[in-house]
Amino acid sequence: MLTWLSPTDSFPPVQRALHDPAGLLAAGADLSPERLILAYSQGIFPWYSPGEPILWWSPDPRMVLFPQELVVQRSLAKVLRKRQYEIRVDSAFSEVIAGCSRPRSGQEGTWISKEMIAAYTRLHQLGVAHSIETWIDGRLAGGLYGIALGRAFYGESMFTLVPDASKTAFVHLVRQLRRWNFGIIDCQMNTAHLARFGAREIPRTEFIAQLNNLINFPAVHSPWHFDHDLIE
Repeated sequence: MLTWLSPTDSFPPVQRALHDPAGLLAAGADLSPERLILAYSQGIFPWYSPGEPILWWSPDPRMVLFPQELVVQRSLAKVLRKRQYEIRVDSAFSEVIAGCSRPRSGQEGTWISKEMIAAYTRLHQLGVAHSIETWIDGRLAGGLYGIALGRAFYGESMFTLVPDASKTAFVHLVRQLRRWNFGIIDCQMNTAHLARFGAREIPRTEFIAQLNNLINFPAVHSPWHFDHDLIE
């Protein structure tokens, strides 16, 4: 049975998530910074359509990428070697999340509503949410945003205006997280796109056990700055 939350309620144990829809744990509450940080620290994330109540999810299994398992396809490796781009971090968060919120080809709408944009922008202002951006000829060509708690990164969404721009940003992110000793990148749901980078499913119990350790590490100072030899 689905749990309905008031703004002061705690999340139920993730083991109570439904099997149908798979991973749905609770509904209600709010998108305050405190609520979102609590959710991510417990392996829970919000995902819902505009007009619906806030829905909270914790799927099992969980799609993750271990930074040391990154796979870069040959075609993308050629793009990276040419370096006809610039990587920036936390310089255009509003533009990145706005780009991610635009409906994809074949989609009628988006789950990144104005409410979600406002909530994650607040997290960015608190140094918890970050944007990784690919710039070409001085223009934003693509990127992604996500949440960092301790040494765990939670990918939220990416967009691209130029082929391979979001992939380029993602590879640079993973390489930097590896240097910072991040242990896991949460990809949430299984997609072929992320699997090509080496992401794979693990049991939720393993994912939560990893989080319980990684989120207790000190946060990387915000705003983020990537190592120069990775981005130049």
